[in-house]
Amino acid sequence: MRWRTFLKTSAAIPVLAPMAAEASSNRECGEAVVWKAMAPVAATVPALNGYTDTVADIIGRLGSPISPAIFTEGNHFPALLSGEIIEPFRTWARGQAEHAALALDNIVVVTLPQPMIVDMLLREGISLGNLTLELSRASGFYPDIVMGSAPPLTQLRTASIVEAQARVFARNLGLSLVVEAGNPHAIEGLEDLTRSGIRVRMASENEPGARSQYLGALNALVGPETTKSILARETVSFPGRLGIQHRDIPQAIAQHYADVGIIFHHLARYYEAAYPGLFALVTAPVAESFSSTIAMVSVVDPLRAQATKAFWEFFFEVAREVYPRYGFVTISEPEFGATIPLG
Repeated sequence: MRWRTFLKTSAAIPVLAPMAAEASSNRECGEAVVWKAMAPVAATVPALNGYTDTVADIIGRLGSPISPAIFTEGNHFPALLSGEIIEPFRTWARGQAEHAALALDNIVVVTLPQPMIVDMLLREGISLGNLTLELSRASGFYPDIVMGSAPPLTQLRTASIVEAQARVFARNLGLSLVVEAGNPHAIEGLEDLTRSGIRVRMASENEPGARSQYLGALNALVGPETTKSILARETVSFPGRLGIQHRDIPQAIAQHYADVGIIFHHLARYYEAAYPGLFALVTAPVAESFSSTIAMVSVVDPLRAQATKAFWEFFFEVAREVYPRYGFVTISEPEFGATIPLG
């Protein structure tokens, strides 16, 4: 299937002004990224497979009983939806006396940026073009589990949506660079971002957690003045921009609106592997010092309590081994499963 997502939260993310003329340049528009399917779809139902008619970051069936629903920051989707967690979870549950009777055929996963996850839960909805989805216990489209970093999870705790403690399950390797396949600008490291004419793209202000991590790494590794110079050539907006870094950065490079993307290592690694004709990875090993963790928490009184319990048990049996295979740190025993108080 072909996947292309155009999303906006019901919080009405502002429409940005057209990008600067220098960012558009006179280069011919390149190839749009056709997103890969992350879940099987029945061949017996009609499908809208065009660029603007499909949704890449909500996986599952709405309208059918859900069990469970996982709402997560989208940056670790290559690991979570790799085939090493969801389907093995179903198999594992069938072999457990306590969980064998669970109906787990429709596990819904939402993989959007953390601010969108928070907004759609606080504002009880998300719009997808002309379609608005209600997020509520009554509709059934409501999380049992939320994954993310501590600040957004704390926001949800303040709103009494999630429990008081989260558990760490993964740590990323900091930032890397993603460039066009063949690396036509000969980008070999962060120092090359200082060259005149090199246009960069990274997480926008709509994703403050990721952006602040990248900026912190850049300031430390190349200095504040050099960072300011790099950001002066940042592609802030472009046609089709979503405000979702794991969609926007590859799209901007593939369509020649940017020359290099600054993004988490595991995502740059995924793009190179999944789209070898479009992207290449350039590592920045020193950036490993500027990493961050992802944690998991249950919502208060989950709608699918037994399935939620089962997923917790399985996930913390396998995540420490699975995530490093997708570009994450092999997390230490003391840190894996460590508790984070959310206030």
